[in-house]
Amino acid sequence: MIDRVIDMRGDEHAVGIKNVTSDEVFLGRFPNKTPIMPGALTIEGMAQTIAVLGLRNVRSRSLFLVTIDKAKFREPAVPGDTLEYHVDKILRRSNIGRYRAEAKVGRKLITEAEVGLYVGSQ
Repeated sequence: MIDRVIDMRGDEHAVGIKNVTSDEVFLGRFPNKTPIMPGALTIEGMAQTIAVLGLRNVRSRSLFLVTIDKAKFREPAVPGDTLEYHVDKILRRSNIGRYRAEAKVGRKLITEAEVGLYVGSQ
């Protein structure tokens, strides 16, 4: 879901980029409206950006999404948009991490959430 990571500061902050294409949107989901990218895919892009950040300093390569809290979908993403996933670590204890994530198109906030991840031992 993410095309690349353009900024990373240790294990504290990362920015992932996703160029939204017509392959990732629901055509005809809302009649007579522009096709939109499903909100679940926006959350998935956040989780993948967090995974890049979260796996930097661990030996495990198994990461599991365990919580999505305080999610707000403010605007849809449409084909041609460039999504920026801004993620910041809230806390990391042992094998659990909690992150604040925002999806933006330009300066406009379109989705936000707090995401919890579990780092597996395999």
